[in-house]
Amino acid sequence: MPMTRRSFLATSAAAGAWAGAGPLILGADDAPSRSVTVGVMGMSRGRSLALTFGSLPGVRVKYLCDLDADRLNAAKAEVEKLETKQTPQGVVDFRKILDDPEVDALICAAPNHWHAPAAILACQAGKHCYVEKPCCHNPWEGELLVAMARKYNKAVQMGNQRRSGPGFVEAMQRLHSGVIGRVYLSKSWYTALRPSIGQGVPASPPEGLDYALWQGPAPHKDFRSNYLHYNWHWFWHWGNGELGNNGIHSIDISRWGLGADYPIHVTSSGGRYRYQDDQETADTHTVCAEFEGGRQLVWEGRSCNKHAEKFVAFYGEEGSLEIDASGHYRVYDLNDKEVENVKHNYTDSLHAANFVAAIRNNTPLALNSEIEEGYKSTLICHLGNIAHRTGQSLKCDPAHGRILDNPAAMSLWKREYSKEWTPKEI
Repeated sequence: MPMTRRSFLATSAAAGAWAGAGPLILGADDAPSRSVTVGVMGMSRGRSLALTFGSLPGVRVKYLCDLDADRLNAAKAEVEKLETKQTPQGVVDFRKILDDPEVDALICAAPNHWHAPAAILACQAGKHCYVEKPCCHNPWEGELLVAMARKYNKAVQMGNQRRSGPGFVEAMQRLHSGVIGRVYLSKSWYTALRPSIGQGVPASPPEGLDYALWQGPAPHKDFRSNYLHYNWHWFWHWGNGELGNNGIHSIDISRWGLGADYPIHVTSSGGRYRYQDDQETADTHTVCAEFEGGRQLVWEGRSCNKHAEKFVAFYGEEGSLEIDASGHYRVYDLNDKEVENVKHNYTDSLHAANFVAAIRNNTPLALNSEIEEGYKSTLICHLGNIAHRTGQSLKCDPAHGRILDNPAAMSLWKREYSKEWTPKEI
């Protein structure tokens, strides 16, 4: 019979964590032993991260970085209002952050095509790195990022914050302890109401934006009116579509709950169905990934219809479990009768605190989303996109996720890079 929540908590609360899940007590220092100095790159998502890190005890936000002067100045003004009395410097080139010996870590929240290249350079400069999801623009650079984190012994955390949410940690522990028996299927969803991006025309980049540096690792592409500041997500040159943009969050929970690593088979179905415009990525997309041991995850994304679905659901031999985006979960028996309803919530600060604790304690692998785990979930997104772009189902090696017997698909494993910014193993 499955363990009840009461008996589970009674026997495991002191134990802390199941193997590989990350600590239930999230590793934040109540009394920081030393200051940790960070610089934050990218003032869209990074503005929120700067406020989160800047609010943690003993964390100094020394730099804010953005290529758009207006966004940089607005973020700087917000961070300076924090009770922790931050006085960050604004910089355009993030390499100034890496050159400063006082800096412990780079917080990378730039567009996707910068995530792995900047994080790799951070490791090579002797810095730890908190890198936003997806941790890489393509699988090749994700593999290199994991290798560089190992080589330089640096804490590299991916920004899938629910890995540090108490409700998610508890629910995953419950699943792995058998609350619904053997789990063989997980489904997840993302929905939004995004408008058309229209038909872009040749234009000048926004005034005050260093567009050449913004492109960085991506080979030069002439500017068009519908690229910035958000629509780059929908062009393969810089983005990974909704699958890499938001699908990564729920796919990571699905893979975690299934206890799965690399898939053996990936399929994709969908397209740009709602609008006829310049968007290259799908707005209606379903991806299936199968794993050894008779396990599967399915993700459905609908960017242009916001009818709500669950966040993530798990199906097992003795029942099911569903969890919402805040960590509130419900358990059902085989007759679909609700037997548990457990409320939880989380904040981004838990994930940030876990990263800071790993730096302070010199324990780079003691992360709730250590980069190798982050890459495994990101890879499923890349494989789904590769299946979509080639129109083919993919066979994969369960040892590392590489695509088997399909040169056309493997040609998308790596991108072309601008000469100056090609990631290198050094």
